[in-house]
Amino acid sequence: MDRYAVVGHPISHSRSPWIHSQFAAQTAQSMQYTAMDIDPAQFEASIARFFDEGGAGLNITVPFKERACAMAQRRSAVVEACGAANTLYLDADRVLCAENTDGYGLLRDLLENHGARVTNARILLLGAGGAVRGVLPALLEQGPAYIGILNRSHDKALQLAGHFRGDVPVTVCAADQPFPAAFDLIINGTSAGLKGELPVIPDGAVHAQTWCYDMVYGKGETTFVQWAKQAGAARAIDGVGMLVEQAARAFSIWRGVSPQTSAVITALRRELSV
Repeated sequence: MDRYAVVGHPISHSRSPWIHSQFAAQTAQSMQYTAMDIDPAQFEASIARFFDEGGAGLNITVPFKERACAMAQRRSAVVEACGAANTLYLDADRVLCAENTDGYGLLRDLLENHGARVTNARILLLGAGGAVRGVLPALLEQGPAYIGILNRSHDKALQLAGHFRGDVPVTVCAADQPFPAAFDLIINGTSAGLKGELPVIPDGAVHAQTWCYDMVYGKGETTFVQWAKQAGAARAIDGVGMLVEQAARAFSIWRGVSPQTSAVITALRRELSV
């Protein structure tokens, strides 16, 4: 039986094992999928050991996405562009390959599941870590008006913005400076929600048509979703749909078959609401 896992630190909150068990049952795949909490000091050694012992594929989450990219011997164009990987696997030549399905999952949820508008939208990204790196190329391909990055470390935000110079302006925002206009879409890519915290969000970022999207999910509403509703956002969405959609893409890379996601999203939301 092929072995897969999700790797992170912490990882106890992850619903990935449940999601992939649903996909496996739906598509009649014989596979095992578990969660692995890895000591950051042992990341590279643990990944190498997993594949040396016959592992077939890994999902990578906080805080290891950038290190997974660096470790891979072959990287997709998306991974090369963003410098972060959330999916690892061995190809036929047993070369360690890296992919990033976060951008696919985010756009699939925003555009297909919720009917959001990204083209020509004014977008604010909160955070500058692996999660934000992973979705930036996909967002830029949709042709937004511009993308602002707001991060606790201003230097890290500047570095990320400088990495994505092109037709769409990618700028760095400061929490203590007013914006020229409110944003159409605000995406929280920080891990603050895992601790029940809220990233710094300046006044004036939200207007009556603003959509807010939290890449984090959990039992009940996330802190960011609660804030968005109180701020008067038009829509406030958590990351459950993105989680399932990016997982489905990774599953199809590994197994060569694409599972249906809508029923899994519905079931997961039902479970998280209990």
